[in-house]
Amino acid sequence: MRRKVALDRLEKGVEASSALYSPIGGDKRAKVERILERARKTRNINIRISEHDLGRLKKRAEEEGVPYQTLISSVLHKYISERLVDEKDIIKSIELLQSRG
Repeated sequence: MRRKVALDRLEKGVEASSALYSPIGGDKRAKVERILERARKTRNINIRISEHDLGRLKKRAEEEGVPYQTLISSVLHKYISERLVDEKDIIKSIELLQSRG
């Protein structure tokens, strides 16, 4: 028997605004489906990583509430899509903006 799970605030918001969404068709739908299909395809890989780093990854994943392999995959995805940023670069940018203001 399936157990009902309560919706969180974000999910309730999506449900409440569902009338605002309209279906898509044609080329746009095909494009979205191709993107989703690429995202669903995964491959297993093997990597060597130090026990120390793996332990820290597992601890960080636990803090984030995700499996450690999901965390590794997310970090790699952000890196290759150039969305992984260095904290030092962010601080430099903030300091630069503050010095101009």
